[in-house]
Amino acid sequence: MSSFPNSPPTPLLGIDFSSAPSRRKPIWMAQGERHGAVLRLQSLQSFETLESFGAWLAQPQAWLGVFDMPFGLPRELVQTLGWPLEWLPLMKHYASLTRAEIRDQFAAFCNARPVGSKFAHRACDGPAGSSPSMKWVNPPVAYMLHAGVPLLLEAGASLPGLHEGNPQRLALEGYPGLTARELIGRRSYKSDTKAMQTPERLIARKDVVEALEQGRSRLGLRLKVSHAQRDELVADGSGDKLDAVLCLTQAAWAVQQPRYGWPVDADALEGWITSA
Repeated sequence: MSSFPNSPPTPLLGIDFSSAPSRRKPIWMAQGERHGAVLRLQSLQSFETLESFGAWLAQPQAWLGVFDMPFGLPRELVQTLGWPLEWLPLMKHYASLTRAEIRDQFAAFCNARPVGSKFAHRACDGPAGSSPSMKWVNPPVAYMLHAGVPLLLEAGASLPGLHEGNPQRLALEGYPGLTARELIGRRSYKSDTKAMQTPERLIARKDVVEALEQGRSRLGLRLKVSHAQRDELVADGSGDKLDAVLCLTQAAWAVQQPRYGWPVDADALEGWITSA
């Protein structure tokens, strides 16, 4: 079980992660600083490979980041498959598998279950409204876990509640859709398909940014962006840059919370989604 360091590092990061980043769809990282109730967006940076992102994480620097990817698997799934019931041994076992092996084992698990409850869920999925971390398609979050957590471990990061590493590099799991839904309900604000990047979705992104600037979320923060940054967030039809900023707002909330917002009774095998 990881401890919860008393003096959280800065800067704050929000990461929209991809298990297969490319020039067309890179990993996006938003960096910012919190001053009281104001969160100032400092920069947006992209990474086109897992290697380049891992190299950035491993640099000798301090940060607290919220990552849009799962940090754990459902306990029910792990028990059924007979995998290790402690987080670090489980992650090492998971990293040793190929994506094809993961898909086959998860598909067999689902096929043995009744319609309507094919997937196992973590305790945080309900309050966060997130996809089960064992999903391998639409979105392939199981592969994001497989690609991302090893990078954090290689960088020596601490994952509060799960794994104790360098207290100056703190990684928390986030889910941008949780904050976005609070601001605009179930309206869709993004699509990776060009033809689906409609005027309605552009207006929805504009509304999300405006709501963040006005501090209308329960996170109690007002986002401060430049005109150019606002235009950049609204113009990105994929929503990836905006998702990175939504994760950044969750990081700015977590940095002020006891235990970074982790419930006392959170499952140290499954993990927890920040602000759920």
